[in-house]
Amino acid sequence: MITAGSYIKSTAALEGSYFENTIILIVENNDEGAVGFVVNRPFERSLNELVEFRKSSPFPLLEGGPVDQEHIYIVHNRPDLIKGSQPIANGMYYGGDMQIALNAINFHGVSEKEIQLFIGYCGWDAGELEDEVNEGSWLQLPNSA
Repeated sequence: MITAGSYIKSTAALEGSYFENTIILIVENNDEGAVGFVVNRPFERSLNELVEFRKSSPFPLLEGGPVDQEHIYIVHNRPDLIKGSQPIANGMYYGGDMQIALNAINFHGVSEKEIQLFIGYCGWDAGELEDEVNEGSWLQLPNSA
């Protein structure tokens, strides 16, 4: 089973699709399904180039996936700063208070090594990710989770 904290990489089976040459961090995988974020696809604009965040500092965004690209999602390693997040694995956390994350970026100098912001996410129904792994669409990367 692919667990939270695992990284998966697309295989040749996904060439020509949205997921071609992607690496995804899985942040949840339970009886309801799985959620993850593409970690190797920079978004075309930075945070301050989005209308809602035009007063923010420039900060890189990642294209997290094709689902719900109207929202920004947070993965970080700063639970001391960002409250309301859930642990993933290996000191990584998912979610939390966006306003606190923005304050950390704008006023506390946190870097993209501490906080990653994703536009959209990847989602699978229960068992769907495991089926895709079994059919050869994804490989779990070693030393993940």
